[in-house]
Amino acid sequence: MMHWSLRRQSSWVQLAGHRGNFRLSEGGEVLKLYSEVEAKCLDFLMRDPLRPFVPQYHGLVTRGEQCYIRLEDLLNGLRRPVIMDCKMGVRTYQEEELIKARFKATLRSDMYQKMVKIDPSAPSAEEHAQKGVTKWRYLQWKDTTSSTSTLGLRIEGIMMEDGSIQRDFRNILTPDRVTEALLFFTKSQLDILEAYHSRLLALREALKNSLFFKTHEVIGSSLLFVHDHSSKASVWMIDFGKTTPVPDTNQLRHDVPWVEGTREDGYLIGLRSLINSLSEAISGSCR
Repeated sequence: MMHWSLRRQSSWVQLAGHRGNFRLSEGGEVLKLYSEVEAKCLDFLMRDPLRPFVPQYHGLVTRGEQCYIRLEDLLNGLRRPVIMDCKMGVRTYQEEELIKARFKATLRSDMYQKMVKIDPSAPSAEEHAQKGVTKWRYLQWKDTTSSTSTLGLRIEGIMMEDGSIQRDFRNILTPDRVTEALLFFTKSQLDILEAYHSRLLALREALKNSLFFKTHEVIGSSLLFVHDHSSKASVWMIDFGKTTPVPDTNQLRHDVPWVEGTREDGYLIGLRSLINSLSEAISGSCR
């Protein structure tokens, strides 16, 4: 029988949807496939006001021929955890990906198939003929047809305490629908909703004082919401594989729409949307 800690980690890995990037580990750690970009971010974050809001980084370890990042197990101490992965920002692709796609467009048949499965009319006639789309084209389409471009966030998946996973949140395009999703995720439990609300308010304050946040383009990062039946609840910033420092001394605002060349990510737009929807969910659960 798998150790309970490993079962918890398996839940996290399953929801993240990148099983090949993770390795389960004893000792209260999760091993994530090494990324130089992410390792540099985590090293910086350990010395930043955001440290209480990210998994603790314990350096690197080698297993076989692979190098892994050692991360705190965010599900430690929770029984039958309920988890939500919320992708933050108004875009999930880097400006470098956009530039690269213009000069060296690699067609992806797997992403074309994903697009067609959701909306057969989405690809252009040329893309249908090629049976492929570029990664940037797929990510841009996914962003513009979801709440990413409008609300600055996108719910990627929810795992309930019985282990069931729901990923189809394409219909969540308005603040009201985000509120409904939060009520579903928390089963309208007021104490959990308030704990999440307080945690996000504290995160917002930490972001104001964070040099990391001021100087990094945060792309493809998620907020991981976790609680259990005992009402333990917390929110963590995760996934920094696409988060890179801005190339000059300019500081990002994170609360304005993106225009190519600005490196703005709209992270605070998404955070504001979440805080407002949580406020509405709290009001709703009190009625």
